[in-house]
Amino acid sequence: MNTRIIRFRQQSSAQRPGFTILELLVVMAIVGLLIGLILPAVNSARESARKIQCVNHLHQIGTALHNYHDVYRRLPAGWRLDASRETAFGWGASLLPFLEQANLASLVDLQSSVNAAGNAVARTITPAFYRCPSDVANDGFTLFEEHEGGHETSGLQSHSVLIDLPSANYVGVYGTSDPDAIASQPGDGFFVANRFFRFTEFRNGLSNIIMVGERTARKLPSTWLGIVMEGEDSKGRMVGFAYAGPNRRDADECEFDSRHLGCANFLWGDGHVKSISDSIDAPTYRRFATRH
Repeated sequence: MNTRIIRFRQQSSAQRPGFTILELLVVMAIVGLLIGLILPAVNSARESARKIQCVNHLHQIGTALHNYHDVYRRLPAGWRLDASRETAFGWGASLLPFLEQANLASLVDLQSSVNAAGNAVARTITPAFYRCPSDVANDGFTLFEEHEGGHETSGLQSHSVLIDLPSANYVGVYGTSDPDAIASQPGDGFFVANRFFRFTEFRNGLSNIIMVGERTARKLPSTWLGIVMEGEDSKGRMVGFAYAGPNRRDADECEFDSRHLGCANFLWGDGHVKSISDSIDAPTYRRFATRH
């Protein structure tokens, strides 16, 4: 009896052949092909979701700017110098109460300086609505002292630390000239130093002018809070300008760019959000950034 059982098991085992190496290789190739087809679709879906979230953030900022204008009958200045004129608070700091951020606003002492001890906590906070989820940069960055002669000299990097600042991806539109240029022309956009514009001053129509745009840290780390005036590209940390086109590698570091494929998101004067293609012609792009 035992001999029959053993023979049966041997026969059964002989009738169940395993996978050959060739079959395993074929299966692995099929799995790899499926992963190669699925992953780009998954990444594309994730980026679409991040882009929608970025648009929503700009919508929030647009609503807050219009509410600010309704209350004060003007827009916040691009940046406001403190009493010592050594630091300046950005438009993003002024907007906090209109973004339902009363707690964070209470941590910002606009009557002192950006680097004052009273603003130490605020300098560590990066609100989600000021960040594009597609940007992979850190929540903060270090502002170094500008080299003598400005950022256009020799390309040397400074190692003199001035202040650590919270990051942001949305910067105000200064216009078509570089806010950090040595002989900069006055800004012809929405956000200029110590200037408080009314909507009635934008003669191209609010639906035809960009108010806030995206910029990633790979271009130039930016902040919502404020800056030390002696810092590298200090004014450009809060505002940007439109000249060459979005996402241009040959553009100045203070211009706009994003990690969204082929475009950058912008908030327009009437509050709507619409992306601008990388392929836009330069004259049209500049016209979108001017008040007149």
